[in-house]
Amino acid sequence: MRNTAGHVGVSRVLTPTLAKQCWGFIIGSALFALGSAPGFASAAGATASNVSYFVGAWFFTAAALVQLVRSGPMMTPVDYEPGQMFRAEWLAGSTQFFGTLLFNVSTTAALMAHSVKGEQHLVWNPDAGGSVAFLLSGAFVILAFVRAGNRMWSPRLVDFWAGHINMLGCIAFGVSAVGSFVYRSGSTVDAALANWGTFIGALCFLIASAIALPALPWNRRADDAVAAA
Repeated sequence: MRNTAGHVGVSRVLTPTLAKQCWGFIIGSALFALGSAPGFASAAGATASNVSYFVGAWFFTAAALVQLVRSGPMMTPVDYEPGQMFRAEWLAGSTQFFGTLLFNVSTTAALMAHSVKGEQHLVWNPDAGGSVAFLLSGAFVILAFVRAGNRMWSPRLVDFWAGHINMLGCIAFGVSAVGSFVYRSGSTVDAALANWGTFIGALCFLIASAIALPALPWNRRADDAVAAA
């Protein structure tokens, strides 16, 4: 006999759901917040912070992959030329996923880079690129919210808060990237700005994902209700 229960269990684990997406971002954000928490690097060491970022980035990537899969088709038909256009949901998911891959490169290099050039090209460059990708993704999330027929100011909707808090996190990560720019001397523009930008951005991502959890009474989604139960 076929192991039906096992097959169902594996299928349940591999099925992309909003709950998995949210928890991936929550865990990843918590690790980024830990790594950048005031005083953590001084107490635990820079390596501990970099390891926290490294692990957190992989949770980001896993969550972003779920988001991309859940975002649906890349294109949608329209009544004007060329007859189809990119869907904002897919653009949000794809740019987010690309950004997390760049963060994977940056956080991995941070554990191994031992030269200024390494920090510039392998740590800062992909980190800055990932931050730009996150900014684009945040903008596409808000665009998708409006295209769904919602008003820009809709404070009674959970998606409004999730999208805008997420955008604040993207901006904070962008500020962090500016502050962490590496000069030829090896020093950074503003280490404190970089650290606080990462910390605030991570908290924003954590909050945005937490309030979007389908298990919460005000945010149950029909497509995830069974998987999240």
